[in-house]
Amino acid sequence: MQSLEDLVSNYSHLKATSLKGRYITNDSILQLIKTLPKAFSVETLGYSEQQRPIYGLRVGTGTTKVMIWSQMHGNESTCTKALFDVFNFLDDKDYQPILTKCALLIIPILNPDGAAAYTRHNANNVDLNRDAVNLTQKESKVLRWVFDSFRPDFGFNMHDQRTLFSVGQSNKPATVSFLSPAQDDSCSLSANRLRAMSLIHQMNKVLQQLVPGQVGRFDDAFNINCVGDYFQAQNVATVLFEAGHYQNDYNREETRKLIAISILKALSLIGSSDFSENDYSSYWAIPENGKLFFDILLKNVAVLENEHKINIDVGVRYEEALEDGKILFTPKLISKGDLSAYFGHRTIDLQSRSLDSSAEARELLGIGFCDIFTKRH
Repeated sequence: MQSLEDLVSNYSHLKATSLKGRYITNDSILQLIKTLPKAFSVETLGYSEQQRPIYGLRVGTGTTKVMIWSQMHGNESTCTKALFDVFNFLDDKDYQPILTKCALLIIPILNPDGAAAYTRHNANNVDLNRDAVNLTQKESKVLRWVFDSFRPDFGFNMHDQRTLFSVGQSNKPATVSFLSPAQDDSCSLSANRLRAMSLIHQMNKVLQQLVPGQVGRFDDAFNINCVGDYFQAQNVATVLFEAGHYQNDYNREETRKLIAISILKALSLIGSSDFSENDYSSYWAIPENGKLFFDILLKNVAVLENEHKINIDVGVRYEEALEDGKILFTPKLISKGDLSAYFGHRTIDLQSRSLDSSAEARELLGIGFCDIFTKRH
């Protein structure tokens, strides 16, 4: 594998540039699938509830089997973009050892109906990540069939997380988060869970060089209906990847690079003599995610309350919606009052002025938002 410096510098040349933005569907990836390097084989693993194909990509001749699935939640597309970047790297001679050590089976979009509608759930409004045991949905059955037939040694469960997540209680956004899921109620440290922790330890070491303090860890409360927990319970080392917010990167182009680098690091370690399955020293030191961020935090907003002028803080988060093939970000009032314990990806101090008197706020939030907020007070 290239040095981290070379990997970062070469990324722009190997990035799958036709995939961009947040709205990624089967149509978005179809041409890329058709033009994958010769080492890849492509198959249709099954069909969604609305009869869209669920594609499976295979590459590698090694003995260590790695299964990767993305867009279980249809509106979580960052890791899908990162995977196609990774495919371009795997065609480079520096990464050929991965393909001699590993056999990869990748599902780039597990929930193509949700992807088309830009929703978390599938066409039947079911969260596939709560259907691991009951298998009520076609997509869930496809994933389980692949898991049972492929019998992976490692599983990479790829997701996006919302912009509200902070690294612990800090003012750093959780740009990338990981978890080695629990496999029982006691959260015991099985051999496979420790292997997943060791991979996360190594990925975290790399990411700390690129985004210091911006790596978080999800809590490991056990839920057997969650896919990662279920697969871990089948003694498969499972890693949850969560792509989060990087400063001013709502299309998550910087985050996709960090995810791609993390995947390459993990794959290069699996089956390598450099990988110590018992070295997870930094895993528990990764702060657990907090929920301390607003997309926009307005400080010291003057409002009238009982005919008295007071200052409050206003917390705003964007609501994402699909319109004409594009994702619109609409500001929504989430909280107001004393928000001194919270942070904003964008913070404006109104210094005891009213919201509608701030040109910056009106431009950022929209006049309609400001007018509605004023009327509420």
